[in-house]
Parts: sequence; structure tokens; C-alpha cells
Amino acid sequence: MNRKNRILIFTGEGKGKTTAALGMALRASGHDMRTLFLQFMKANEAVGELIALRHLPGVEAIQMGRGFVPAATDLAFPEHRQAASRALEKAAEALRSRRYDLIILDEICTAMDKGLITEDQILELIEESGEVSCLVLTGRGATNRLMTEADTVTEMRNLKHGLREGITAQKGVEY
Repeated sequence: MNRKNRILIFTGEGKGKTTAALGMALRASGHDMRTLFLQFMKANEAVGELIALRHLPGVEAIQMGRGFVPAATDLAFPEHRQAASRALEKAAEALRSRRYDLIILDEICTAMDKGLITEDQILELIEESGEVSCLVLTGRGATNRLMTEADTVTEMRNLKHGLREGITAQKGVEY
């Protein structure tokens, strides 16, 4: 690894990947750092994290996903793939612009895991990230190759989750 910047990955089956990245955006804002929080999968503008991020100085939050990804055989799947491709282009543009100190690519690993983008495309982004102080990748399914490129990898494990116990998603907790 010849880069001077930081590459962090938050992955795993447990809850907290996006939340950990949000904490980094909060911390960066407190230090007057410019942050891009780019969501690859989510499509609900009313989620609490997006509303809050828009109030943080220096933070730009963009959703580019289409929501829950259907099976690859579903007629809507190509729309999800196109949305992920546009998000990838936006991420590359942000990296080239050098406007941000911290770039968070939320659920990019999940987009790869679902077949919307490739591992090689993410590795290209990592290679282009040299001028950005810190690049954060979140989502389930981070590969060994991606984790090898990162200097910090955290795996969230699901030991117990209320949703599996029949508790419905709660405002302020899950969204």
C-alpha cells in the first residue's frame, strides 16, 4: 500500500456499518473538513441520517440508489445497476475534484455483493483516492481483495437483532 490516505471498511452482517460512517462524518464536520456521504443503495430521502447530515457544516449527502435490489432476473434489476453505475461515476468525479477531505461510499460493498458493480471498479476508486484524506467503504460483502487494500477494516457481527425477534423498524434506530 503506497497511498498516504486512509481507507476504512465497515462490513459484516451486523447493524452499525452506516452508523459508524456517520460518526466519522460528524467528527470530520467538527474539524471543518469537507465530507461527501454518497449512498449507493438507499432511496428514501426521509431517513434521519440524511436529514441530519444536511444540517452539518461541510457535509454533502447524496442518495443515488433505488432501494431494495430485486433478483438479477427481475425486470427492474437493470435500473438498479444503472443507478449504481451513476453513483460510481459520481464517486470517481468527487475523488478527482479534490473538493473533499472525507468521502464515504455508503453500501458500496453491498452494491458489489448484489452484482450491481464489480470489485475491480471499487479497486479503481481506491487507486484514485490518493488525494482524499480518507475514503470509507461500507456494506455487507467486502471481499478479501478490498480488505487487503484498506488499512482499517471493521466487521460488524450480528449477535442479536430486534428485527429478527419481530420488532418493527423504528424511526431513529433503523431509519
